[in-house]
Amino acid sequence: MPHSKNVALVHDWLVTMRGGEKVLEVLCELFPDAPIFTLVHREGNLSQTIERMNIKTSFIQHLPFGRSHYQYYLPAFPAAVKRFDLREFDLVISSSSAVAKGVTVREDAVHMCYCHTPMRYIWDQYEEYFGEGRASTLTRAAMSMSLNYLRRWDVETARGVTHFIANSRNVQERIKRIYHRDSVVIFPPVDVGRFSVSRGDEGYYLIVSALVPYKRVDLAVEAFGSSGERLVIIGSGSEERRLKAMAGKNIEFLGWVDDRSLQKYYAGCRALIFPGEEDFGIVPVEAMACGKPVVAYGEGGALETVVDGKTGILFHERSAVSLLEAIEKSKKVSLDPESIREHVRQFERERCKQQLGKYIESVVEGM
Repeated sequence: MPHSKNVALVHDWLVTMRGGEKVLEVLCELFPDAPIFTLVHREGNLSQTIERMNIKTSFIQHLPFGRSHYQYYLPAFPAAVKRFDLREFDLVISSSSAVAKGVTVREDAVHMCYCHTPMRYIWDQYEEYFGEGRASTLTRAAMSMSLNYLRRWDVETARGVTHFIANSRNVQERIKRIYHRDSVVIFPPVDVGRFSVSRGDEGYYLIVSALVPYKRVDLAVEAFGSSGERLVIIGSGSEERRLKAMAGKNIEFLGWVDDRSLQKYYAGCRALIFPGEEDFGIVPVEAMACGKPVVAYGEGGALETVVDGKTGILFHERSAVSLLEAIEKSKKVSLDPESIREHVRQFERERCKQQLGKYIESVVEGM
């Protein structure tokens, strides 16, 4: 690999430690001296591996409410990422689900993009973010005016990427359909070894999710409102107030919790509920690493991680009724916790790190 002073990492924003950040963390371990360029950074919210890096932010960091409500500056994201000066770097690796891949690099440099997804809120899930009732009239009007520009910019900047890595076959298909580019698939890292098999059942179902529109946590809130069974929701986000207003007393919102508490909730749940269409989905893999079955919507990344009838139950109609039917079905199927855990060993963190390192090295050798 090249000396890390010639490598730059780019990530959309650094505000929470979620799936994309876990990929970035692996890249930081591979290139510990590389700077990270990002739109916004909330200090203290990331792992120590990331926080100790040389992090360079965009002008959005300094705008009013830039760190707390950066999403409202979406139309300015392309200009912000373009202003990063990466001319000194021979290898640029972007970790992108939004605009990180839009950085400008030297003509003779290599730009590799680990793509978590093309921007979902301007492509496949636009209505779920900005449809009627999902956003304010002002926000919807602003996005309507910006949509064509953002889509055109997204496709044009894909041409500046020399190598695409997709986090799943699901995303690989989207990269091909939207950007007309080929990619290799390297599954994101899951720290399977951090979890152990649990046969405990404290009588609750579990959701671990950002509370944003495309996660469709509202389906679960509606379903459990009908069933009356206990549901514990870990996470927060823009949909939190609306979901709490929908929820009955049997639904508990905990916000984000630390890693130790998260392991405890995985260990005690009856099953994980996964109602949205995800690009890959690290959370179901973590739950299965504890030997817990997953009741998941049968589209997107869940099709690559959850085996229907063996490690969980898939439902195929995006409705509360269909979810309830799948939960009832899960009660009647006996799934072996040890077999569930064995299935997810293929997603081990170290395997991802080795595959990423090997692929990057193969590309660099051709520079």
